[in-house]
Amino acid sequence: MCAQRKSSLALISSLPGPEDVYRKVLSNGITVLCRANFNSPSVSINGYINAGSLFDSDEKLGLADFTASALMRGTEKHSFDSLYNELEAVGASLGFDAGVHTTGFHGRALAEDLTLLLDLLSETLRRPIFPDAEVEKLRHQLLTGLAIRAQDTSDMADLTFDEILFQGHPYARPEDGFPETIQAITRQDLMEYHRKSFGPREMVIAVVGAVEPKKAMDATGRVLGDWENPNQVDLPVMSEPKRLDETIKRHVKIDGKSQADLIIGTNGPRRTDGDYLAAALGNSILGQFGMGGRIGDAVREKAGLAYFAYSGLSAGIGPGSWSANAGVNPANVNKATDLIVKELKRFVKSGVAKEELSDSQANFIGRLPLSLESNSGVAGALINIERYSLGLDYYRKYPDLVKSVTRSAVLEVARKYIDPDRLAIAIAGS
Repeated sequence: MCAQRKSSLALISSLPGPEDVYRKVLSNGITVLCRANFNSPSVSINGYINAGSLFDSDEKLGLADFTASALMRGTEKHSFDSLYNELEAVGASLGFDAGVHTTGFHGRALAEDLTLLLDLLSETLRRPIFPDAEVEKLRHQLLTGLAIRAQDTSDMADLTFDEILFQGHPYARPEDGFPETIQAITRQDLMEYHRKSFGPREMVIAVVGAVEPKKAMDATGRVLGDWENPNQVDLPVMSEPKRLDETIKRHVKIDGKSQADLIIGTNGPRRTDGDYLAAALGNSILGQFGMGGRIGDAVREKAGLAYFAYSGLSAGIGPGSWSANAGVNPANVNKATDLIVKELKRFVKSGVAKEELSDSQANFIGRLPLSLESNSGVAGALINIERYSLGLDYYRKYPDLVKSVTRSAVLEVARKYIDPDRLAIAIAGS
C-alpha cells in the first residue's frame, strides 16, 4: 500500500465515526452524543433545544433572543453573580444564544469539572427566575446593541437583504427584534415563553473531551434525564419562501459612512438537500477560495473597487441564501454591483473549470481535520450530524462525497438557484 494511501486511511480513521461516537436517546427525548479525547484535559458541551424566534410575535419580536440572554441572569439557586463566580472559580464557561429554530448552548471546563458544568446547564435551562433588576439591565444592553446595529453598514445590509429575499416569511425578521419590540417585552413574557417553549423533547447535547463516554452519558442523564415539561409546544410549521419575480434593489441611507456594504443574492439550498455539497463547492470557487474566488479577483484585485469581496452560502434547517458581499466606497456601489452580476452570469453560463473544482475539493478535504482539532469543534460537528440527520459515518464518508461532485453538478445547482435577472440587492451606507 502506497504511503499516500496509508496517510489517507489514517486521516479518515481519525475522524469521528460510528466506532467512537456514542449516541443515546434518553426516555424524555433528549439525544446525547459523546466522544472521548484524552489529548486534552478539558471537555466541551454543545447543544440546542427547539425554541427559537419562530415562536415570536411581530409585536414582541426578539423574545426568544431576550429569553436566551436572560437564562444566566439568575436561577432558583444562584444569583447572576454567583453563577459566574462558580464558573470563573474553575476557569469554565457557559453561554446561550437563540436562532430562528433553536436556542443553542455551549460550555467548556476541565474534565474534572464536567459535573459542575452540567449542573449549571440543567439549572439555567430548567429553573431561571428572570429577576426584575437583571431583566431591565439586559433590556438596556439589548437596546444599545440595536442602536449600534442601526449605524452598522454590514448589519443593516444583512437585515435589508433578508427583508427583500424572504418577504412575508419568518426568515425576513431579525432575531434580535427592534427597539419597540424589545421595549414591549415584559418579565411575564419571558416566563411564559420559557414555560411553553423550553423542554427536553428533541433536545440534543454533545459532550466531547477527556471523559469516558459512558461516564459522560451517565452524568448527562443524571441532571437532565428527569426533565419533563407537559406544556412544551412544537415549533410552528414554516412555509416555503417565495422566489423573487424580478430584481429588487434597496438602499438604506446611513449618513457619515466612508464605506457602503453591498449584498447581492438569491435563495439557496437547505443543509439537508442533496445538492448542498455541489453548491458549497461552487460557492468556494465563486467567492471564497484564495483571495475571495472569482468575485474577489474581479471586484477587489483587478478593478480595485472593494475593500473586501466574497460570496457566502447560508444553509440550515430551512431554505437558505446564496449571496455575494462587498465593502466599497459609496461612489463605487454601481460599478461593483455590475461586476458582481457579471460574475454571476458567467458562473451560471459556463460553470467551473476542472482545475478550479479539484483545487476546491482538495481544500474542503484538507481543512476538515483542522476544524475537528478541538473538543468544541468536534462537539459542534456532532451536533450538525444530529441536526441534519447526516449519519454517524458522515465525516468518514466526507472525502469521497466531496470528490464525487462533478463540474456538471456544480453548473446544475448554480442554474437551479441563481437567476441573474431575479436578485435581491441590498446596500447600506451613505
